Amino acid sequence: MLFGLDGVEIGLIIVFLTLFAGILSGFPVAFAISGSAVISFGIIAALDSSGLLTHMAVDQGSDAFRALVDGGVRPDSISHFRYPELPRVAEHLFPAGWEQALDRNVGFLVNRMNERVLAGQSIETLLAVLMFVMMGIVLERSKIADELLTTMAKVFGPLPGGLAVSIVIVGAFLAASTGIVGATVVTMGLLALPTMLKNGYSPELSTGVIAASGTLGQIIPPSIVIVLLGTLAGDLYSAAQEERANLVGCSDALTYLGEPAVVSVGTLFQAALLPGILLAFLYAAYAFGFAMFNPSKAPAVQMGHNPNGEVITRTDGLMWFLAIPVGLIGLLIVLGQVGVVGSQSVIVDSYTDAGQTASLRTRVSDECAVAMKELHGEEKWATALAEQEAINEAGGVTEARQLGEEERAALVQEKIENAPVLGKGLSVLALLMGLMLVLARGVAPSADHRPLMIGGLGVLLMVAVDAFLISPVATAGTTTVLIAIPLLIAFTGLRAATKMLGKNEILRVVFPPLVLIIAVLGSIMGGITNPTPAAALGAGGAILLAAYRKLQEERRSGKMVLWTAASIAIMLLVGVNFDMRMGQEVVLLENRIAFLVAFIAFLFSMFGLFWCCWILFAGGVLSPVVRETAKVTSMVFTILIGSQLLNLVLISFGGEHYIQQFLRSFDNEWQVFLLVMLVLFVLGFVLDFLEIIYIVIPIVGPVIYGGTFDPKWVTIMIAVNLQTSFLTPPFGFALFYLRGVAPKEITTGQIYRGVLPFIAIQVGGLLLLALVPGFVTILPNLLN
Repeated sequence: MLFGLDGVEIGLIIVFLTLFAGILSGFPVAFAISGSAVISFGIIAALDSSGLLTHMAVDQGSDAFRALVDGGVRPDSISHFRYPELPRVAEHLFPAGWEQALDRNVGFLVNRMNERVLAGQSIETLLAVLMFVMMGIVLERSKIADELLTTMAKVFGPLPGGLAVSIVIVGAFLAASTGIVGATVVTMGLLALPTMLKNGYSPELSTGVIAASGTLGQIIPPSIVIVLLGTLAGDLYSAAQEERANLVGCSDALTYLGEPAVVSVGTLFQAALLPGILLAFLYAAYAFGFAMFNPSKAPAVQMGHNPNGEVITRTDGLMWFLAIPVGLIGLLIVLGQVGVVGSQSVIVDSYTDAGQTASLRTRVSDECAVAMKELHGEEKWATALAEQEAINEAGGVTEARQLGEEERAALVQEKIENAPVLGKGLSVLALLMGLMLVLARGVAPSADHRPLMIGGLGVLLMVAVDAFLISPVATAGTTTVLIAIPLLIAFTGLRAATKMLGKNEILRVVFPPLVLIIAVLGSIMGGITNPTPAAALGAGGAILLAAYRKLQEERRSGKMVLWTAASIAIMLLVGVNFDMRMGQEVVLLENRIAFLVAFIAFLFSMFGLFWCCWILFAGGVLSPVVRETAKVTSMVFTILIGSQLLNLVLISFGGEHYIQQFLRSFDNEWQVFLLVMLVLFVLGFVLDFLEIIYIVIPIVGPVIYGGTFDPKWVTIMIAVNLQTSFLTPPFGFALFYLRGVAPKEITTGQIYRGVLPFIAIQVGGLLLLALVPGFVTILPNLLN
């Protein structure tokens, strides 16, 4: 044994030292990882062939080992970490020689590239990375961040610490629109830091709030970190729970857990939203509290004119911006709860429902039954047994059968009689139009409000038509005809409201990116689509926003962009409400007309998107966006390939198995998780999140995802932990980004001191999420 260390331990040291040396060498990280894998394998192979490296493995032929196996201990769970007294025998790291290990590594690499990069199930989700990156870079290059910072500074500047609070808000906006930490920190460092210093803000507070707010892109959806972690977490959790079920004697994870062992990127987006908002709130609260106790270091600043353009009294503000909007939203919720508003669908199945099965599978082995009883509790297991006994007495689970015409007609009639008075879709549309009219009244108190009243009358008329004229069995075409006149009346008010809202600087700047963010995240969190189409929608929306801004800079009309956005909305609305299947034997005329309208809208929207791309190309925006997107995306996929090679090197000499055995030697699951979190925190000093996700998580994932912890909570804790390490001196990546763009008078020590309070907030946030996991799980549980 070299230096008194096990050969596998020396192999691990060689791999990680080679990796760090490659990263610090100045070579591109994507190629440094692959190179370090090749070099470390060569060094380990040479040392192993010369006999300098030996692995002291547990002697599986010894009497002590056989006694443990005979006692019911599974052989694959026996290690010298848990049973140090077991006899051990010296082995080569490559028992069949390094040649065979190399051959297997090459074969496995090709298979993994095919599974995870070229044609596997995760490739569709990974495509979302490309489009989210493009979305963020387009918004960054279109200087929307400039307008956000300027406008928020005008709004919050007059408050103590207002500039710092505005930085946090803009940081959250950019996080939800770009998801790229480096871009956010650099952008805000260039735009906001000089302004804060010029207005007397403390260098420590200024640099700290910019660095911390920039890292919100790690956690606030649509975070690239969450996308990449999610693609791994799903596979790791599923495999780990299958292994866990097998270890306790159950046939599969579904039997043991009572639910499928799955976790998706969309669910992780839902889980990450509240923690991200919580951290942003804590940042803003600290900035405001700092200003209250140190007014000279975070003074109130009047940033230009009133962005609202009109004087809005407190009474008007409370009424039109708070009381009435909250009242309208609350009214819709109450009506939904009492059954006045809801789905009016009268579609019934062609088959009866199958009988309800027991809450848990009870026909399992005795060993599995004991494990399930321990996992779910005596009460739940007893309930499942009683349910199964009742099912057996009734002759088994009732099988589904095909319904007759009379039965189906009776079910349809029952649905018609019990249908809500108001449909959910039209009610939500009426609410959105009402909110738009109310906000317009609030931002323009001195304007002529008669068009708004006419618009409100149209909205009420549309609700009345829905209640009294539109039946649950009305076709989409009939509904469209009936609400056409009320919509035209409402359009009069909405057109005036749009002009009023457009004159308000805050809404003009905040509203477009906010709508884009809501469209992207809402479609994912609402279960309408998965992250990849949502990312495509975000990229297309970002191109429209950037083109509109470019046309405004050139003092040209942006109507083409608006018409393109409208055509996309029409296409989506028609596609959702009408049957677009033209291959059926009988196609209604209204569906043919709807298909034609949707097809024309599609052609126009495609033409509009290409036209917007041409505007950006001619303006010198599109070319750097495409280059930067290609560079970032290729880096992600190259790191993915290189990390697979490095992982295969670790597997080839037993390093991955050795680490997992060590972690599994702890009896307390919390000890293992805290140890892993500490290692990830330290590695975050010197490794980017991409390397950690693709190199470290596959090694420790089978252990931390194979226990009782909720996989959503585990993944979000990892993401927040990586966000904390991005801030921590002396190697935090966000600090290097900020140091690169900060003025010369800002010292590195000031940056380090500035981020310390925010590191404490991050650690406090981690502790809060650890003590109250509901912050992570409540939203996915409600939405799903």
